[in-house]
Order: sequence, then structure tokens, then C-alpha cells
Amino acid sequence: MAGWRSIPLLAAALALGACGASAATGDGADDAATAPAAAVATLTPTELSGLLENGNIRLIDVRTDEEVAEGTIPGAEHIAIDSFDPAALDLSDGREVVLYCRSDRRSGIAAEKLAEHTGETARHLDGGILAWEAAGLPIAAR
Repeated sequence: MAGWRSIPLLAAALALGACGASAATGDGADDAATAPAAAVATLTPTELSGLLENGNIRLIDVRTDEEVAEGTIPGAEHIAIDSFDPAALDLSDGREVVLYCRSDRRSGIAAEKLAEHTGETARHLDGGILAWEAAGLPIAAR
């Protein structure tokens, strides 16, 4: 009696297998859709502070002009999220780009764009400048 219960599972497995087989056309058209996405990772304020002390980090603030006027993480450059184009970044100096915003939502979006462009993991500050300030780390006046 248990045999009839496995028929729907078998049908589902065959259907899924057929879907996978039809996606592999060999013409390269689906390669982008099936390629693994580049990763996005977060850094804690303490981790970012240590990386900045060691150098070799290009820190980009993706907040608005108004937000940046209230202060930034020391050493950051400003490229507002609405102007952020990873293809326009000069990445030739070998420094790792780390992004941040107010809370981490916009920097996460920018990190996804950067990871997609470079094919490498992109990192941003978990909790944004709010977490940086909460950790007692310095803010530079603009």
C-alpha cells in the first residue's frame, strides 16, 4: 500500500529533472542565469576599524549629500547611491572597496552591484554609520 504514495514523489522528481535538462542548451544563452552570483559580505564596525588601521581599504560612503554633511567615517570618499556605478570605479590600485551608508540597506544594494560587476565578494558595513557611532568609533566632520 505504501507504493502508491511514492508515485507523486516520483512524478515530481522526474518533472524537476526534466526542467534542469531543458535549461542546458549549450548555446551560452542561460549561462548568466545559472552562474553563481558573486557574494556580498558584511563587516562589523570593529572589523572595519581594524582594516582601516591596516590600510589598503577604499571606503565609500553611499549616503546623500545631506547625510554626509553630518559627518563621515574618517578617510571615506562620497559617491551617493544614485550615482554609484561600479563600472566607473577605478579599481586598479588594488585596494579593497568597502561600502557604507546610514543603516546598511543602501550599501548592501551598492555591494550587490559591485559584486555583480567584479564577480568577487563585495563587503559593506553591517549597521552602517549608526553602528559605527554606537561602537564609539570616530566621525569626521565635513
